[in-house]
Amino acid sequence: MLEESAFRQELALVVLLTPLAFAVPVTVVERILLLGSLLLVLIVELLNSSVEAAVDRISLERHSLSKRAKDFGSAAVMLALILCGGTWVPIAGPHVVRWIGALLP
Repeated sequence: MLEESAFRQELALVVLLTPLAFAVPVTVVERILLLGSLLLVLIVELLNSSVEAAVDRISLERHSLSKRAKDFGSAAVMLALILCGGTWVPIAGPHVVRWIGALLP
């Protein structure tokens, strides 16, 4: 799985943001939402990679159904990333902005 560059990038995002989820002063439910949205991105990416591997295993020739299956998987990953961003920005964003403001003169 680590040979997939998209998965590596998303795993790096999870590694960077997980400590931040514990550093921001939020409720337990908000922390679960932050961490859950990160986990959801990884889950959807793994499912997308599974679809792509299965389609490629069946045939490497171009077929409209194969293209649709891969496009739907990619769209699912994009939606998971949008959901993740839409969760992180309103919950953690104000705290991060406040921290940055405190660091600047």
